Amino acid sequence: MRNFIFVLLFLPGIAVFSQSVPIVDFEQLQPRLQLSNDTTYIVNFWATWCLPCIKEMPAFQKIHEEYISQKVKVLLVSLDFVKHIDSRLIPFIEKHELTPEVIVLNDPDANAWIDKVSPRWSGALPATLIFNKNFREFFEQEFTYLSLKQIVESNLV
Repeated sequence: MRNFIFVLLFLPGIAVFSQSVPIVDFEQLQPRLQLSNDTTYIVNFWATWCLPCIKEMPAFQKIHEEYISQKVKVLLVSLDFVKHIDSRLIPFIEKHELTPEVIVLNDPDANAWIDKVSPRWSGALPATLIFNKNFREFFEQEFTYLSLKQIVESNLV
């Protein structure tokens, strides 16, 4: 009986958390892409409809878990449509038990902000920006855990 009560108390918290995927425009995201300190930021642009994005997601989850006690921050920037947050994005997050921060970038004028992320970005997904105060590199590729870990390890502050 005690376990049942715990479950009843715990489950509403999950529902509240799952509904709180922030929606931002590029103006709100941009300051986070310009931080320059001793934290290494890994910003992955992805979508639930992008097969290579889905294939590489376990690598970002594992890096997040492995470096959680260090100055490494993983941010997953979903480019899913806002209308698909409840039907696709949240179920994906829950199914894959993603624990890095997830936000939705809702800024339809991609031509205005893609070059601000990186002039090298064609707009294809997946795309990842990794940076800290000593390093900044943009990658338009699918990562494996080992390839991502190598970049993170070689550029920690």
